[in-house]
Amino acid sequence: MYKLPKLPYSYSALEPYIDEETMRIHHDKHHQAYVDNLNKLLEGNSKLANKPIDKLLSEIDEVPESIRQGVINNGGGHANHSFFWEIMTPPAAGSSSPVGPLKEELIKTFGSLESFKQEFSAKAMSVFGSGWAYLLKTPDGKLILKRHSFQNSPLMHGNTPILGIDLWEHAYYLKYQNRKAEYVEAWWNVINWEKVDENYTSATIR
Repeated sequence: MYKLPKLPYSYSALEPYIDEETMRIHHDKHHQAYVDNLNKLLEGNSKLANKPIDKLLSEIDEVPESIRQGVINNGGGHANHSFFWEIMTPPAAGSSSPVGPLKEELIKTFGSLESFKQEFSAKAMSVFGSGWAYLLKTPDGKLILKRHSFQNSPLMHGNTPILGIDLWEHAYYLKYQNRKAEYVEAWWNVINWEKVDENYTSATIR
């Protein structure tokens, strides 16, 4: 059975960039609903229900077709959000820019850290409707930027998420309304670059 992970910080910790009310609703309501729906879909199938969520999604073809789309939607929502909480941190707690081996690879791939930020933000703004924008590490070791609609997980395609932003309206609408660009710009202030570098390093070791 899958469980809702605790936030690694308080609901108000990302203020003023992401407000407390949004975090409460986003985590306690939206994420919890994905977990509840996923567990309901997998009732009676202990083989699937006992898999780690990343393995469940990376082996999505093993899920019966009758529930596969539901597992993609809700399992993806659970995995994406569990990842999202971890790559954010209170604005005064972490580094303000990429660190470690990731920093070198971003400069190598995108030309500069500023170019990376601009390209990532542009990718985020190009998401039409609900979805995510990701920095991914591909199986052949490359860093790429990619949009994902709804809760489709990069794990289903063999890619490892390094950094990602939730662009569903529930992630920002209470504070920013239709000003998505302001949300994307503000979000850069709460990235946990140490964790993002750890994501990159562990993906490299694999």
